[in-house]
Amino acid sequence: MIIYDVKCENGHVFEGWFADRRAWIEQNAQKLVCCPVCNSSIVELVPSSPAIMGKESKAADRQGDEAVSPAQVLQQLRQFIENNFEDVGNKFAEVALKIHCGDEERRNIKGTTTPQEEEQLKEEGVSFVKIPLPKMDS
Repeated sequence: MIIYDVKCENGHVFEGWFADRRAWIEQNAQKLVCCPVCNSSIVELVPSSPAIMGKESKAADRQGDEAVSPAQVLQQLRQFIENNFEDVGNKFAEVALKIHCGDEERRNIKGTTTPQEEEQLKEEGVSFVKIPLPKMDS
């Protein structure tokens, strides 16, 4: 597994995980690598510093002195999605198709789909990610 730093045409930097360099080249050529912020598929690799992980490595070593618990990470993810995605409820597939076809403005949306709707979105080439978020107590 190789982790690359990737940057989209709008300057958003994110990580991409690939089986090998050939997988990166093939997926990028097919426009399968998309920015998680703006969904742009015009992306390139950017220089990154190497990380060497061994038995002694700990999450706190990579994040400074302050370790982040999995619950905190999930809460931060939930908060990011709440603040940056429009909730379209059970109309997700319908709205996603309209955005994909250019009938509605491009924007971040969230909602629910049936398995049949997910299959339809895949067949139409609509890029989406399922993120099951558990309910979090305050």
